[in-house]
Order: sequence, then structure tokens, then C-alpha cells
Amino acid sequence: MDVAQVLHMKGGTTETSYSNNSLFQQKVISSTKPIREDAIACFYREANPRSLAIADLGCSSGPNTFSVSFDLIETVEKLCRDRNQESPEYMIFLNDLPSNDFNTIFKSFESFEQKVSKEVVGGSGPCYITGVPGSFYGRILPTKSLHFVHCSYSLHWMSQVPRGVENNKGNIYMTSKSPLNVCTAYYHQFQSDFSMFLKCRAHELVEGGRMVLTLLGRGNHDSSMNKYCHIWDIVAEALNVMVLEGIIKEDQMDSFNVPFYSPSSSELKLEVVKEGSFTINYLEEFETSWEVAYDEKRNGSKDYQLTQFMRAVVEPLLVSHFREAITDHLFWYCQQILACHMSKGNLVHLSLSISLTRTS
Repeated sequence: MDVAQVLHMKGGTTETSYSNNSLFQQKVISSTKPIREDAIACFYREANPRSLAIADLGCSSGPNTFSVSFDLIETVEKLCRDRNQESPEYMIFLNDLPSNDFNTIFKSFESFEQKVSKEVVGGSGPCYITGVPGSFYGRILPTKSLHFVHCSYSLHWMSQVPRGVENNKGNIYMTSKSPLNVCTAYYHQFQSDFSMFLKCRAHELVEGGRMVLTLLGRGNHDSSMNKYCHIWDIVAEALNVMVLEGIIKEDQMDSFNVPFYSPSSSELKLEVVKEGSFTINYLEEFETSWEVAYDEKRNGSKDYQLTQFMRAVVEPLLVSHFREAITDHLFWYCQQILACHMSKGNLVHLSLSISLTRTS
């Protein structure tokens, strides 16, 4: 699997696009807003830069893409008013893999400018937007060019499927049912990737620069996500049913593994300490119900809408391995399985949010 080519949310603005099915991610971004506000305010009060360079890594496309940038600008402009200072210039770098739907992002830039103009009290300094395609597991911007880095719901995606996981039969990522060697391979890939991410950002951030990261996680004492139901659990269950019914071949299922790892907070902290370029200001775990993805103003039952939320995230990866013709059938099964799980209780994702400062 060439992750850089196939890993992206479903583009466009159709009913099943990420743009129209990212309410869950929006709720997560909203819940972590106080952490970002505190981080950007602390940096701005200490550094007082005339221009402020912000990178949103794994920005995807749709209504969430500019929401973080808006919040950060609003926070800084309030500080400027309180301190009777002139507004800074803003440079915003929107990063994702080359397969991301950057066209939709650029088309929405005008509405972002209008929102800033209308809703930020007193207006703001000029804002310059740049799209930066490329993997954040490598360098993407010049040395000491950034003041603030944000990354939400992207770092649980790894740079590649770990090697040596061919015996992960019946599973499509690391679960409690995976063999020990598979769990070890996934953990080592996470360690390698996250360490590289930190090293690259350490080069790109100025001393004292801030970084706020949010990603899917798991409890410290779980070897997998068995305490929480994840999207890939539902998909794996549906794929196994389709194998039994002869819709897809067993070897197709067994050769499909996802480049996904949800670390525990202790694993995340350990890699930050080992890499050594950042201090941890704040680290928390929080739960978010799947049901926040349901919008009663939209058409469709709750299980239907939540299936569309899943589809917008996982369909491109599935199409790259299986064939597009099976996707409607697959997500019909996903909806039935999801409804069954929902009837037994609330479904929850566990997330981790960490705030870091670049040390000298």
C-alpha cells in the first residue's frame, strides 16, 4: 500500500464526502479549543512577533479546515486589543498528503476571509494562506519558520503498514485478537513515526514555539482498543461477513492491514521525553460519543448518518485494496452492525490531546 497516494478523506461535497460528514471531528476540535487558546496566547505574550506563522498538519478539507485558524486569529486579536498593540500578519500553512482535496480548500478561502472580517472584533492583520502537500513524517517547511503547529486526528495514521504483519488474519489493524508479533510491529512503527514527526517539527519551530496535537488513543492498560468501539472494528466485522458469504476472497481480507495506531498517553509521553526537543505543558485523555456525529437537522437515521461518517474516513483506503463495486454492499453491512452495537450501549472514542513547547 502506497500510503501517500491512497490515504485521504473522501473529497468533494457529495452526500458521502468528508466535507459533509465531519461533525464528529468538529466536536473534537471544539472540545480542545481551550488548550489551543492557552498555547497560542502564551507564545504570543512571550514572543510578541510581528508576523505569526501557523501550520495545520493533516488539514483535510471541508468546514473544519479553517475553523482552527479562525479560532487562533480571534485569540491573538483579542490579546492585541487588550494590550493596545497592532495586529500581526498571519501566515497559515495547510498541510496534508498530495492526494488530499486541496481544490475544495482553496475554493472556501474567500468565505474564510469574509468570516474573519465579519466576526473578529476590530478586524485582523492580513492573512496569507499556503497549501503544503507532503507527509508530516518528513520536513515540509524551512528551519525555524513556524511559531505554532496544530494537528488534529491525523497522527494515529502511520507512514506505512508495519512489516511482518501477514499473520494478522481476520483483523485489519492491531486488536486484542492480533498475534504478539503484530502488536509489536505496530508499536515499533508508531515509535519510529512519532519520533520522526517530533524531530522534523523541532527543526521547523522557533525556540519557544508551541504545538498542540490531538489523536485517537487508548487506555494505558489496554493492549488494543477493545474498551472502545472504533471505525475499523465495524469495518473488519463487515469484511469478515463478506468473506463468509463469498463476496470477497479470504486472502484479500488477510492481506489488508491499515496504517493506524492509537497510542496510550504513557506511550505518547515516553516518545516526547525520548526525543528531547519539547516540554509537555498539558496532556489529557477524553471520551467523545459517536452520537455527536448525528445531526437531527439532516435526513437519515442515526445509524445511517454514523455510517456516512465512517465512510467518509475509510472508503478511499478500502477502494484502493478491494474494488469500488463492493463499497455500497460493505457499508450496508457496516450500518447493520453499527445499529446492533448501538442497541447495546453508547459507542465512544478515546482521544489524547497534548500541548508542547519547543525547548532550546
